[in-house]
Amino acid sequence: MMLIEKRGGRRLMNQINVVPYIDVMLVLLVIFMVTAPMMSPSQIDLPSVAKASTAKVAPLQVIVDKDGNLSFRDQDGRPERRVKLDEVIALIRQRQAENPEQAVVIAADQEVVYRKVVDVMDTLQRNNVQRVGLLVRAAK
Repeated sequence: MMLIEKRGGRRLMNQINVVPYIDVMLVLLVIFMVTAPMMSPSQIDLPSVAKASTAKVAPLQVIVDKDGNLSFRDQDGRPERRVKLDEVIALIRQRQAENPEQAVVIAADQEVVYRKVVDVMDTLQRNNVQRVGLLVRAAK
């Protein structure tokens, strides 16, 4: 600590001198300003794909409307029909037995209670239904 002499007695200085800290910071700032333009950005080689894989078979759709009712749309494009969750499981297992690559998507209304979608996903998982996804609309 710095001591200041005052007519016969010593008194402690109650202020910190910050000028040396400011000098150091300005020197560091100049160093960074000089070296920053010299640095080159790193290059990343990303893997490339000739074409994105597309589904060979149209997915089965489990539709959950805003009231929580379930509908099922087959891959052949027939109109959807109302079903119960047990029927959905049976239909999906039958289609996946015929074609193991058969995907299933859950198309839920944006206003449906989240719990209902989770229940459908949980039931599909407990029944060993493979290749399950969520159908979404692209953002505008």
